[in-house]
Amino acid sequence: MNLDPNTDLTFTRRLNAPRSLLWECWTTPEHIKHFFMPKPHSIDSCEIELRVGGRFNTVMNIDGNQIPNEGVFLEIVDGRRLVFTDTYSEGWKPAADPFMTAIIEFEDDDKGGTTYTATVWHRSPEARHTHEEMGFFEGWGTVAAQLEEYANRLG
Repeated sequence: MNLDPNTDLTFTRRLNAPRSLLWECWTTPEHIKHFFMPKPHSIDSCEIELRVGGRFNTVMNIDGNQIPNEGVFLEIVDGRRLVFTDTYSEGWKPAADPFMTAIIEFEDDDKGGTTYTATVWHRSPEARHTHEEMGFFEGWGTVAAQLEEYANRLG
């Protein structure tokens, strides 16, 4: 994947959980609620229609404020790759103020775990900068750690 340092953010981490279980967590609404927001924030609701063009909608709870986020899946490679965006909502309706496209990749590692990569594309250098200043690396890193912990409780 070609990354543009002006608009893209990415990190890779090894998670001590099998790829299939991490995939299940990422593609099941009830599981998303347990890891997708850094605590103490939370996901109050999640809707997933796992197909290209299908919805990926969440309602985030940040300090008691309900923040709806509607998006769609752009690419799904079963067990390996999810690409979703808030640029469109279901029915390919353009968003008024899109923020990002996220790519989540899962690869088996040689120790029974998973190499987990989260990449986010932004529409402008300013949007990328805003996301980095909001704490992209810390926040998405926390989400990865919460995902690993949650998956291990399931598995």
